[in-house]
Amino acid sequence: MLEDIQKNFERMIALYEREREMVKQLSIELDSTRTANETLRKHNTELEKEIDDLKLAAAFLSVSGEPEAAKARVDKLIKEINKCISLLER
Repeated sequence: MLEDIQKNFERMIALYEREREMVKQLSIELDSTRTANETLRKHNTELEKEIDDLKLAAAFLSVSGEPEAAKARVDKLIKEINKCISLLER
């Protein structure tokens, strides 16, 4: 009977150690996934901004018909917007 209890106890310890190792591995995987997710979110935000910029450039281009003038106006607007954002962040 004492041997059975000892064997059960050893089995419980082995199961505990195995679960503890699995939790450790899953924690590492979760951290890695969170980092990758954040990187992808930032990239997505950058791409959305680029799309908006291109749409705005296309709108100006259709009005003026001159790509250089449209690009200059868009660049100026973007600088002004970035300036406003930086002022708001203060």
